[in-house]
Amino acid sequence: MASTGLSLDSLRRYALARSLFKPMSLPKALQRLGFVQADPLRAPARAQDLILRHRVEDYRAGDLESRYPELPIEEDFFVNYGFVRRDLHHLMHPRTPRTVWSDDRMAQAREVLAFVREAGVVRPAQVAAHFEHGRVVNAFGGLSQASTQLLDGMHYRGLLRVLRREGGQRLYAVREHEPSGLDPETLMDQLVDVIVAKYAPLPAASLGQLVVLLAGGVPQWRGHRQAMLQRAHLRLPSAVLDETRWFWPEGENPASRRHGVLDRVYLLTPFDPVVWDRRRFEQLWGWAYRFEAYTPVAKRVRGHYAMPLLWRDQVIGWANLSVQQGVLTPELGFVDVAPKDKAFAVALDDELHRMAVFLRLNEA
Repeated sequence: MASTGLSLDSLRRYALARSLFKPMSLPKALQRLGFVQADPLRAPARAQDLILRHRVEDYRAGDLESRYPELPIEEDFFVNYGFVRRDLHHLMHPRTPRTVWSDDRMAQAREVLAFVREAGVVRPAQVAAHFEHGRVVNAFGGLSQASTQLLDGMHYRGLLRVLRREGGQRLYAVREHEPSGLDPETLMDQLVDVIVAKYAPLPAASLGQLVVLLAGGVPQWRGHRQAMLQRAHLRLPSAVLDETRWFWPEGENPASRRHGVLDRVYLLTPFDPVVWDRRRFEQLWGWAYRFEAYTPVAKRVRGHYAMPLLWRDQVIGWANLSVQQGVLTPELGFVDVAPKDKAFAVALDDELHRMAVFLRLNEA
């Protein structure tokens, strides 16, 4: 279905209006988002908290972790790692990973599963002390407890769930499978719809990339990716603009004049749904944003954790934020020049104040 009156301006405003929705309760925001990407870097806070602060009323850094046990979400892999609605979590399991465990490894997993079932809740250190699995080389070339690696694999396979975290450490419990009763094709289409609802409007190439990444969440359906994508192309509304086909959820109109612009500044994490798709970002805002936390310092252009700076409906620059002696300190950069009007200065001050409150810097 084509959308009349579609333009780059309308797509941009549509993308912002549907993603930066009016703040609501944490459970409602998680239900609407479907999935929140996680990242351990704190600059000045973790990605999941920086994503939620724009979308949840009175949100503070750490609220997701502290409230996790009471929320209908699970730590798990979707298109990347993060927090997924429990109903979607069940759609992805049981998983059949590409890496097949040896008989010895499966025997270890069964022993650990029985141990966790009896204990109820375990820390990795308890498993390591009880089984003495030894150490193995991790993905970074260092040594890790073999038990920790085994627990990670059991969690990914859906044998265990993260019950909560303490001091950043996962505490595990046995996960009970709840069959969805859906046929595989319907199940796969529902997962694709979550992706589209999260990142729309999506260029065709980005939709294809996300369906490829979905294989991490449902490796058992890896061979069905092309069929998933073909059905999405047929099911979803779309239109071609400047030789790019864009997709969005059924029932929405990207060309609607209801998508207004706020006189507001947003500082967005590099993992925010508005920013995550670098291809879409460049098409909507005309410049290439790159995440440089793992880039050698000498080669960085914008900084360690440059947060895109959105003003009205334009991403005009970025900010690197740090906290020095309890005071939030911004370092700003601009694609062209900083706006000279007072409205921008006021809006920027308001956003920095919101960030300080979110970080609890104003608390005694």
